[in-house]
Amino acid sequence: MNRIHAAITAVGGYVPDKIVTNDDIAQMVDTSDEWIMTRVGIKERRKLEDPQLGSSYLAIQAVKDMLERHSIDPKEIEAIVLSTNSPDYPIPNTSSRVALETGCTNAFAFDICAACPGFLYGLEIASGFIMSGRYKKVLVVCTEKMSAIIDPQDRATAPLFGDGAGCALIEPCAPEYGLQDSIIRTDGTGLPHLTIKAGGSIQRPTTDTVENREHYVFQDGQTVFKAAVSSMGDTTLELMERNNLSADDIKWVVPHQANMRIIDAVARRMGFSKEQLEEKVMINIHKFGNTSSATIPICLWEWEKDLKKGDKLVLTAFGAGFTWGSSYIVWAYDYDKK
Repeated sequence: MNRIHAAITAVGGYVPDKIVTNDDIAQMVDTSDEWIMTRVGIKERRKLEDPQLGSSYLAIQAVKDMLERHSIDPKEIEAIVLSTNSPDYPIPNTSSRVALETGCTNAFAFDICAACPGFLYGLEIASGFIMSGRYKKVLVVCTEKMSAIIDPQDRATAPLFGDGAGCALIEPCAPEYGLQDSIIRTDGTGLPHLTIKAGGSIQRPTTDTVENREHYVFQDGQTVFKAAVSSMGDTTLELMERNNLSADDIKWVVPHQANMRIIDAVARRMGFSKEQLEEKVMINIHKFGNTSSATIPICLWEWEKDLKKGDKLVLTAFGAGFTWGSSYIVWAYDYDKK
């Protein structure tokens, strides 16, 4: 009996119209365009301005984009795995709103919170559903309204993050395509270094937590930087070794868009030359900033027309927890032939 494999068969994405430049950020905190570009490589990011709209709105637009462009019947979607660190509400889950508003009313839906590698976690979960043989169409959605959980007065985090959403449909495929291998890890020692200190069951909201601005993301940037370079580099190298992949074999690297220096360091550990880095690594951090779990699917959405059936891709990300990992996929379709 042939083993069922799972592949991405369609992608969608959405970013808000509002552009926030580095000069805009410099009006809020002590920073500059030069400092931000030199340290992280971000020129601008997007913001969902309407305070009445949350991460579900971004996700709904991304899913509608995918459904319309790929002529997919939403009633055929059987499950939705939604990754977010900025849900609309603590309960109910954000995915329930997305299922309703996109017409995916035959799908069961649930949220996961795996920080920035949320797409890798979601892809692994969705692929498991497909490979079980019980499901044929599973939707992975990553959506983040990071502007709602970032302190506009914090120089360390205010320049880094943006809002956006991306999604991918996962379906059965031939064994030579789709998800080939993954290495995904979690290490709880990262808690003090990247966290939101209040608002959960350990520290409920109080007047003091609000006044102390403890409901925003806190990040120890230097510690996170070192751990990201090491962890993403280690898993990508291990993935390449056990699948006999060289830098020449890989058509595209799709890294989490957190910091241009991290992307550069990981690509070099993978054996890419400067020329290969420019040709083979998807980079849009300068336009969208860090959209957390949405960065990888937004990249796939932006590059969808450039991806060819049979292309070998390595995806890699790192985030709070710490959580991190890398996945090796073989692209399963040509956009212009669908």
